[in-house]
Amino acid sequence: MGKTKQEVSLMGILAATLLLNAAAACMWPLTTVYMHNQLHQTLALAGVALLGMSLCMIFGNWFGGWLFDHWSPFWSGIVGTLCSMVPMTLLIFFHGWPVFGIMLLFIGLGDGIVMTVVNSFAATVTTISSRKVFNYLYIGMNLGVVIGTLMVGYLMAHGVVLVFSVAAIFYLVLLLILLFDFNVQPVTTKLEHTQGPAKPAHLKLIWLIALMVFCLYLSYSLWESVISVHMTNLGISFEKYSLLWTLNGLMIVFGQPLANRLGANFKLSTQIYAGTLVFVLSFLILVFAKSYATFVITMIILTVGEMTGFPGIPAWIDSLAGNNDKGKYQGIYNMAISFGRAVGPLYGGLLIEYGSYRSLFWSVTTIMLLSLAAVVWHNQRIQHRRIKQD
Repeated sequence: MGKTKQEVSLMGILAATLLLNAAAACMWPLTTVYMHNQLHQTLALAGVALLGMSLCMIFGNWFGGWLFDHWSPFWSGIVGTLCSMVPMTLLIFFHGWPVFGIMLLFIGLGDGIVMTVVNSFAATVTTISSRKVFNYLYIGMNLGVVIGTLMVGYLMAHGVVLVFSVAAIFYLVLLLILLFDFNVQPVTTKLEHTQGPAKPAHLKLIWLIALMVFCLYLSYSLWESVISVHMTNLGISFEKYSLLWTLNGLMIVFGQPLANRLGANFKLSTQIYAGTLVFVLSFLILVFAKSYATFVITMIILTVGEMTGFPGIPAWIDSLAGNNDKGKYQGIYNMAISFGRAVGPLYGGLLIEYGSYRSLFWSVTTIMLLSLAAVVWHNQRIQHRRIKQD
């Protein structure tokens, strides 16, 4: 564990993100099925358990950022990983109710801490551009989700103990990577022009970006929750729905490097605007989608928008933050994601109950467009002010 190292390696960031998301992706699809079918609890209670896990993750996102800025970046990651690994290991031996529900809360907290800590470490890398680092982070995240979701289907057939065992191994390997590659003293002079805390104008823009991220992930979570029900209601099998996620993951893993190369020719904010707009417009197609082919086209358009616009967002936030509050704002970014994912299924369920799928898709398209417009407008104001000052 060389103490002279000043930054984490790109492979370390990629591997840590992949392992964290693979472990988390093992748990999300399993929770509802396991609680309902094997623990004989109600679907409502399963929903409460997932909401509790989400809320702990949101707190973990914030707490991880605070620990990174005010304590030790290295030890923050270690504590967060242990917070997930210990309860996951206990679940191998004790997985009845309510132990399962309680352990989920600790896993959510640990995952939230590690997510922000890894993002914050990525923001301290100086030898490679932030844009490239966060693109790698995004590939790792999606590859982890693809591996985790594909594995859980096969592992679950051999019993829940095997799922918990594999997830615990993921956390153990993550712990080893953090121990050997993250024991660094980050350089704090990356951006000379933003030393100290973020400027007030930048601060407002960061919060508007966080609001947009919340709206994007609230809408995205509908694909993980109510759209599967919508498709089966239209007579499309669940297997065909699952294939859409495989398509999404493979497109990101293989298409992301190409998107990065093309995106390098544009300003980061322009690339984010364009990708986000494409992502938003894919939800308009859902309003009229009836056949499986239309859902496939929608997923392709959504994925192109996602891989063009989403990876640059934490890099943009990083460029707006000051040097002594990088962890804080990466925490806010991750909180927006977690909060959007937590609220989305509930919002979708309520709107379908009191309205229709069509009204749901129209509403999320509108809120995403409005939040994007607010970000574009405020960023333009900052640019105009800067031109006047120069």
